[in-house]
This record gives sequence, structure tokens and C-alpha cells, in this order.
Amino acid sequence: MKTWLVAAITAASLAALDGHAWAAPLQVTQIQTKNRQTHKYTCATGKILHVTYWSAANGQSFALVPVNGKPLLFVNTMSASGAKYQAGSYTWWTKGPRADLYDAMNGENAPPVLSDCVTIVR
Repeated sequence: MKTWLVAAITAASLAALDGHAWAAPLQVTQIQTKNRQTHKYTCATGKILHVTYWSAANGQSFALVPVNGKPLLFVNTMSASGAKYQAGSYTWWTKGPRADLYDAMNGENAPPVLSDCVTIVR
């Protein structure tokens, strides 16, 4: 198995422990990460999310977001505003301290799966 895949699976597995997204080091030997930040969000449903963000030296960025109880590794993509991350059919879209989670499988105009998620300042 490729080293980067093992690293991504390891990071996702560590995040699954205790239901929280732990800020484990993201180790992809071909990509050097510059920094890591974990944000705690509270959503309109009352759900609490711990999301970890990594910035890479090559300009890429990643987010580890729990979806349906499982951590998914999202990759930053182009966005007209805010920061947009993709993982499979899911989109994690942040704009300032707010974020929404969408699932494309629900249809193009479907409402977010999680909406009005707001960063909790520690």
C-alpha cells in the first residue's frame, strides 16, 4: 500500500477514537505540511464537530471532517468565496467562522446535511 494512503488511513483512524477529530500529524511523505489547526464547530442541529485543517507547503490544504461518525479527509478545491473542501460526494464549505456540509447525492439544490456550523472560540 502506498505510504500516503497508509498515512491518511492512520490519521483518519486516530480521529475516530473517542468520536473526536484528533490533531494527529498528517504524514504524506511527498507533501510537507506547514501548519495544523483544529476548530470546534456547533451546528444548527446542536451537533458538535471537531475539524482539523492542514496547510501544505505546496499550497494545498486539507480538512479532516467527521461525517456520519466517520472521519473523512477533504481536499481544498476552487471556491468563489470562502474555502471549499471535497471528499467523495461531500462538500465542507467554510466562510469565515461559519461552515456547511453538503452531500451531492441528495441533489444539486438540496439543503446542507449540516448547516449554520459556527466556530466555537476557545
